[in-house]
Amino acid sequence: MKTMFANGVRGAATLFLFAVVFTALMAGTYQLTRKKVLFNEEKAKVALIAQVLPAKSFDNNLLQDAHALSAADGKALGNDGDSSFYLAKKAGKTVAAVFEATAPDGYAGKIKLLVGVDIDGQVLGVRVVAHKETPGLGDYIDAAKSSWIEQFKGKELNAQNAAAWKVKKDGGGFDYMAGATISPRAVTAAVKRVLEYVASKPDVWKKSL
Repeated sequence: MKTMFANGVRGAATLFLFAVVFTALMAGTYQLTRKKVLFNEEKAKVALIAQVLPAKSFDNNLLQDAHALSAADGKALGNDGDSSFYLAKKAGKTVAAVFEATAPDGYAGKIKLLVGVDIDGQVLGVRVVAHKETPGLGDYIDAAKSSWIEQFKGKELNAQNAAAWKVKKDGGGFDYMAGATISPRAVTAAVKRVLEYVASKPDVWKKSL
């Protein structure tokens, strides 16, 4: 009986020691890799944001010039929950901003976007960062699979061309793929909302950290 008890205690102690050592190893590994993981995540995010800006057009750290949008402003851009925009600067002068926006009315759900706009209200670039559109049809809005989204580059919104901010099927000026109108219609409307927001918020360019 005593032998069984002793064996049980010994086994429990061994398991406890194993758990302590394993936890310590895991904690040590986490501490050693945490900085590298965070660095890689930050690098990837900056690279994604930079895709909607001309090369070498900014020299600041975009993530350090990130600004949270209020709930009302986020909603104006189609976002739910927290969202941000990022100021791009050159030699300390603001030259553009990148906005997180959402097209809520995609064919299969929400389409998440990044939209770059210069201080004159001209679109510098647009990228879809998340969507659930039908493969082979709606996914042509993805820059990795099609050049369709490049047509927004250089466009602006004003009283004279507001009616053209639709796909051609709806009487506007933007191309779309036959049989897949919903996705481009949603993206076009979302980009237009970003330009409307920028026009209504002239102080957005004055923000600084």
